[in-house]
Amino acid sequence: MSEKNQYRNRIELLQGTLDMLVLQTLQWGPQHGYGIVQALRLRSGEVLQVETGSLYPALHRLERQGWVRSEWKQSESKQRARYYRITANGKKQLASDLSKWERIVDAIGSIMHGRPEESET
Repeated sequence: MSEKNQYRNRIELLQGTLDMLVLQTLQWGPQHGYGIVQALRLRSGEVLQVETGSLYPALHRLERQGWVRSEWKQSESKQRARYYRITANGKKQLASDLSKWERIVDAIGSIMHGRPEESET
């Protein structure tokens, strides 16, 4: 597949959506960056391909907000890796983000699948 076609097939995430997805992934347990990328890719049926150039700024942003904490540990492959875990404040933020996301999905669904209103005359 050419690079141009590969780019066309990507789904661009709405601003803030990556943060919500990372928090959701960390709900399943502490994880290092590569593990987060893999979880998002596998759970999305290979649709979401998060680049490290997007992931690590998001993780740093979430850590600054106090929504995740990190610590250095040894990975399964015996390499040193930074593991991230969601905090209590991160769980609250995730619940808020999920509520907003569900409203957006419902609103877009109403527009895309609704019947056109009769025009006023």
